[in-house]
Amino acid sequence: MGVVLPFEESHKDKASIAPLVEVTAAGMEQVNQAIIARTSSDVALIPQVARYLIDSGGKRLRPMVTIAAAQACNYSGDAHIRLAASVEFMHTATLFHDDVVDESDARRGKRTARLVWGNQESVLVGDFLLGQAFRLMVDVGSLPALDVLSNAAVTIAEGEVLQLGTAKNTETTEDEYLQVIRAKTAALFSAAAEVGPIIADADRAVCAAFRSYGANLGIAFQLIDDALDYGGTARNLGKNVGDDFREGKVTLPVVLAYRRGSDADRAFWSRTLVAGETGPAELDEAVDVLERNNALADTVERARHYGAMALDALAPLPESKCKDALLEAVAFCISRAY
Repeated sequence: MGVVLPFEESHKDKASIAPLVEVTAAGMEQVNQAIIARTSSDVALIPQVARYLIDSGGKRLRPMVTIAAAQACNYSGDAHIRLAASVEFMHTATLFHDDVVDESDARRGKRTARLVWGNQESVLVGDFLLGQAFRLMVDVGSLPALDVLSNAAVTIAEGEVLQLGTAKNTETTEDEYLQVIRAKTAALFSAAAEVGPIIADADRAVCAAFRSYGANLGIAFQLIDDALDYGGTARNLGKNVGDDFREGKVTLPVVLAYRRGSDADRAFWSRTLVAGETGPAELDEAVDVLERNNALADTVERARHYGAMALDALAPLPESKCKDALLEAVAFCISRAY
């Protein structure tokens, strides 16, 4: 069921997310308290379902980016705590909705909420969390931050609809696929990074730098996820390896392999992704086809390209522990492939 991606011979000094965890620890403790408070409800099922996913692990990378970005801009208030909690609620809401749309069975090593409680319950609790996200934004009282995050919410929904159009569509181009992940994944990373400098009253150039950092980090993150679906582990991926394949998703490795492959290769993708023949043997064969066409390695190279743009975006900023941690987070996202 897939293989560990062997793109480099040795990674003894792998990048770590630990510096980001360290510089945001105090802020994230407050974020976690805000999350607990905002998932309370007189409707007993709501906190039960919401906390099932929220407490199941996850790196909380997006809210950590918000905290670190604000601190890097010398912000001294507490609005970044509420905005970071809002970002995490938005992300969690999309996971609830995604699992229903994709009919997923596992998330972060646990059964998905839709299997435990049902599709309707999952969708509605996701809606509750999205509502709480917007309440937190309003509490902050920053119209520019509200504008950025509300635009991200719209863009994410557009990305989900765009993805429906690429599912099982082997004619999807690389540009079309990148349009999907810019909306579905990168938009929230971008907003999470930008709202920090916004509430710190940073100048437009700094806000733009963090916006670019987040967008490129998000694309790199998603491309590594795409590769890991065929060559990673459930621990690294947060879901079952091969889920994209079984769900008929046309991700970048498939786009590259389909374009480059032989007639027999293209017939294989039609038989599996379109017709739905996606058992364990087919997944192993998919990995072989992808490796033969260099699609996994090139997907990681694309991720490195976007990661480099994320690093360049923050290059002009003053040196600080928060900046260093944000740069290390980029390397960490790429290193998940190894």
